[in-house]
Amino acid sequence: MSAGPALAIGVGCRKGCAAEAVAALVRRVLSLHAGAADGTAALFTIVDKQAEPGIAAAAVALGLPLVYLPRAALEAAAPAALTRSERVVALFGVPSVAETAALAGAGPGSRLLAPRVSQDGATCAIAVSQRGERS
Repeated sequence: MSAGPALAIGVGCRKGCAAEAVAALVRRVLSLHAGAADGTAALFTIVDKQAEPGIAAAAVALGLPLVYLPRAALEAAAPAALTRSERVVALFGVPSVAETAALAGAGPGSRLLAPRVSQDGATCAIAVSQRGERS
């Protein structure tokens, strides 16, 4: 059984962020990394974001599955995060929701392909799983 999608797209946002902002940022970041994996992708975020309709609506608009991960999964991926927000640490206990969600979603041995990018209240990061890497 595979560990996760070839591309795991971690997303986060400020409270009340519009779906259009999340989707636009994901599209922008994905366009910079086209061809990085075999085409399978999914969105990941922290379970605390289930009440954010913008994230769920963005997943529908993008045609991607959305997985809400428990804090423990993001905490386990935290050592591999490249960026750190003290505000996010205080709120969620991880240095970056987007980066740690991407890493946790991609599975063991994954690495960040795109560190956290922020725009219009949304954040996005992409991790690639070992099976999604090309030589």
